[in-house]
Amino acid sequence: MLIGFEHVGMTCSNLDRTIAFYCDLLGLTLALRKTSDRGEMVFLDTGSGMLEIACPNADISRSRDVPPHEAGVRHITFAFDDVDAMVEKCEAAGIEVIEAPRPAFFTEMIRRVAFVRDPDGILVELVERADWR
Repeated sequence: MLIGFEHVGMTCSNLDRTIAFYCDLLGLTLALRKTSDRGEMVFLDTGSGMLEIACPNADISRSRDVPPHEAGVRHITFAFDDVDAMVEKCEAAGIEVIEAPRPAFFTEMIRRVAFVRDPDGILVELVERADWR
């Protein structure tokens, strides 16, 4: 029996910079940080699932967007009570804003949406949920 969503695994090039983005800026909580001979790893808690982020001892290339004709993860999404305020906070921190806040296409689920990039270029969607959610 399914009990819930656990985590998504990612790779980053600079763990401190990534923690600053996801925790200090977006509000996730650092749940665990471990070092091994292969690099470092963290678990960042959203309150309803986690990000597992590895930072290997290697040169890491910037993330690329998955082309429309390829299968893959296109973005990760976090819900906020005020997307406009979150985007203003991101802009003030020098974060790349891909799409400014706007009404969502799927208003049955999401009221407003915006897109930014994390420090490694991963596309991050910021949403306000529909009222019933």
